[in-house]
Amino acid sequence: MAKTYLGIDVGHDMLKLALVRGGIVKKTAAVPMPLNLLRDGQVTSTEALGELIAKTMREHHFRARNGAVILSGDVCYLRTVTMPRMNAEQLAYNIPYEFSDYITGELKNYLFDYALIPPLPKSAGEPAPADAEPPAEEESDENRMQLLISAVPASVIGDCRAMMRKAGLKLAKAAPAECAFLALIRDYERRTGKHDEEHCILDLGFRAIRMYMFRGPRHIATRVLDIGLSSLNDIIAEQKGVDRQLAHTYLLTNFEDVQSSSYCRAAYDNISVELMRALNFYRFSNPDSSVNSCWLSGGGAEIMPLRDSIRETLDIDVRIADELVRTDAGLIDGFDYIQAIGIGID
Repeated sequence: MAKTYLGIDVGHDMLKLALVRGGIVKKTAAVPMPLNLLRDGQVTSTEALGELIAKTMREHHFRARNGAVILSGDVCYLRTVTMPRMNAEQLAYNIPYEFSDYITGELKNYLFDYALIPPLPKSAGEPAPADAEPPAEEESDENRMQLLISAVPASVIGDCRAMMRKAGLKLAKAAPAECAFLALIRDYERRTGKHDEEHCILDLGFRAIRMYMFRGPRHIATRVLDIGLSSLNDIIAEQKGVDRQLAHTYLLTNFEDVQSSSYCRAAYDNISVELMRALNFYRFSNPDSSVNSCWLSGGGAEIMPLRDSIRETLDIDVRIADELVRTDAGLIDGFDYIQAIGIGID
């Protein structure tokens, strides 16, 4: 019997929940995040957030035992590495040292995990991940393994467990957004029969925009652009003579059609140009790339003029990430729940 997971994505503005069974979305719900409950990507009170999750579950009649949480990219380290073939015990010993140049604290304070990356067909060429280590020349393909490895502070997982207990759930999974997208891509490939294509997912978030690049079920690179929707707040605040918090409300509610204003359109064009630069840099770094489309997700995907600007600027087909989702619940705006859904796929 397929397991049921409650996927949980804690965003700047909204807490998003997705009930997923056997890869199919059964129900979704989103509620506003209380002010200051999330600061600089970090939850300030796991108890308060657990209570909010429990309340939302009651109000929307969610029934689940297993919770699956998206971890902020600010607290996770994610790498693609090539290592000699070894067993699970050997991997558990060696993987922490792969992060010795990235983690400033003691390795014993972190938890580590890994996933084996499937090889590409012999005829296909794969863009090299940005931080992948070159294989040793004397080693054959049969003696090497490529892994997606992760590290997260043990205290973060402890906070997640406490939050789940407060919500009446068991923490079954906790992983960064890349893992949620990989689950969606694997499911998409099974449904469509399209395998080993390049995928670009743009997460139009509040604090930053992230460009995720994949080749089939393989993470290639993540690019972070420090130009999220928060940049629009400053522009609206200046033009309207209000504080940034009220300006953000104007943006979300499209007060007085502010989303279509000339000053916001100029900001959209600036964001689109930065995305184009990031895409061109990826192509330059991966000359074998043949990426020809991308999926939009996150809160920014709700802003139609921003969508239009990205479509006009990028030289690829721009789609909405809803098509990655399987649902029997008449899901609306699935692109905004995409991470919660992905982490809920078994």
